[in-house]
Amino acid sequence: MNTPFQFDISHKPDYSFLTVQIPQGETLKVEASAMATMDTNIQMKTKFKGGLGRFLTGESLFINEFTAQNGSGEITIAPSTPGDLEHIHLNNETIFLQNSAYVASNPNIVLDTKWQGVTKGFFSGESFFLIKASGQGDLWFNSYGGIMAIDVKDAFVVDTGHIVAFTEGLSYKVSR
Repeated sequence: MNTPFQFDISHKPDYSFLTVQIPQGETLKVEASAMATMDTNIQMKTKFKGGLGRFLTGESLFINEFTAQNGSGEITIAPSTPGDLEHIHLNNETIFLQNSAYVASNPNIVLDTKWQGVTKGFFSGESFFLIKASGQGDLWFNSYGGIMAIDVKDAFVVDTGHIVAFTEGLSYKVSR
């Protein structure tokens, strides 16, 4: 499916809650334990995904796949971290997420791990790994606290504990 899902994000920015309409025969990937409610015509399958890479980013080793059968269905998703929730539609693009930020995506979104390197990982005080999300389709991610989009044109300084996501091609360095 390359067309975006119909969805609504409510209760921003404190306890964001995601409602997605899944068309008949289509599937939505969701982080383990994030599903709050679903219609009875939606079938859930749990799959082992990512192995060591997902484990190292702090994500669950499992992804749930929800497929609407015998008609479209609605699913509601409550991220494990209270805070803000954002959506992006990737068009054969890549975005990097901090560990534990992934919430849900279209099945065409490929989730992988990016090694930041010892220096960036150690001095950032965060993880040595980032989640690499790429492909075509919808992607939802969240953060503890509000999310504010910043269009970086030249140089910009942000404390590493406040970075949620950034697009591929953004060069960055970590310093004291």
